Amino acid sequence: MRRFVPRMIRASRLEAALYEEVEADRSAIGQAFLVVVLSALAAGIGSYQNGGPKGIVWQTGAALVGWWVWAWFAYMIGTRLLPTRETVADHGELLRTIGFSSAPGILRIFAVFDPISGLVYFGATLWMLAAMIVGVRQALDYRSTGRAIAVCAIGFPVYALFLLATLVFLGPWPA
Repeated sequence: MRRFVPRMIRASRLEAALYEEVEADRSAIGQAFLVVVLSALAAGIGSYQNGGPKGIVWQTGAALVGWWVWAWFAYMIGTRLLPTRETVADHGELLRTIGFSSAPGILRIFAVFDPISGLVYFGATLWMLAAMIVGVRQALDYRSTGRAIAVCAIGFPVYALFLLATLVFLGPWPA
């Protein structure tokens, strides 16, 4: 646990070496899952103004499901649709790297502040996308960032539509 917070910080700094480290560390799956849970909980708390306590539960669950869908799409696209000769990855490697790419999502807790809620949520989501690109590149052993961008560009709209659908069910961000 001593390495957990520094790993989250390094993941947020988009350090390729961190993503290589967690890709190789099979024991990091619990930490990666904890990052996802903390990020989802932050999204839930950040959405408090939209739905109160029920909104926290709903948005936390939606963020967890959305992350899983995003991770599954990235795995399928990266290993089946856009692999390279060097691409050797199992589901666990990608789950660990993509899990840590959720670290910037913890900032979504600050979406609870009304004047900046939408900006915080949008900014943190884009930061997570950038981190995911680095994580995908490392986990799938891509030499080019462009291929990792392509994987994420194909999968991210599904994630974004899922997030949008949850906002529709909860109502729009407060004006």
